[in-house]
Amino acid sequence: MTREEKATVIQDLTTQLEESSTIYLADISGLDAVTTSDLRRACFKSNIRLAVVKNTLLSKAMEASEKEFGELPETLKGNTSLMFSEVGNAPAKLIKNFRKKSDKPLLKGAFVEEAIYIGDENLDALVSIKSKEEMIGEIIGLLQSPAKNVISGLKSGGGKLAGILKTLSER
Repeated sequence: MTREEKATVIQDLTTQLEESSTIYLADISGLDAVTTSDLRRACFKSNIRLAVVKNTLLSKAMEASEKEFGELPETLKGNTSLMFSEVGNAPAKLIKNFRKKSDKPLLKGAFVEEAIYIGDENLDALVSIKSKEEMIGEIIGLLQSPAKNVISGLKSGGGKLAGILKTLSER
C-alpha cells in the first residue's frame, strides 16, 4: 500500500469516525468463512456497518479526529473490526445474540454518544442502553399518565368539580 493510499484510507476512516456517534471495536479473528458471512449478514440486517481495519491506520484516524477517544486506541492490538451504527445498543445486542452460537466477536471497546467503554465485560451495560426511540416512547408514556388520571377523574367524579377533586386526591 502506497503512502497516498494509506493517506486516503486514514482520511476516509477519520470522516467515518467524525460522522458516527456509535462506534464499536470488536475482535472477530478466528471465525470461519461461514460464521463471518453470517455475522456480516446479521450486521447488514441490523443496519450496522462492519469493516476490518488496520490498527495503525485506525489509530492515526483517531488522532486526526476531533473526538476524544480516551483509552480506545490502547485496545488496538490483534484483529480489529469496526462497527458503526445509528442506534447505540444495536451492535451490543448483535454481538450478544451472535455469541449464543460462537465465542466471538469479542468487544474490545465502544464509543457511544461520547461515552467510552473498554473491555468485553461492558457488553451487558451496552445492551441495556436505550435508543433515542425507546427514550422518547418512555417520556411520552410518562407525559400521558397525568392526562389519563385527569380524564379518569373527570369520568368517575360525575363531572362535578367537587367529585373530580375528591377522586384525584384519593389517587
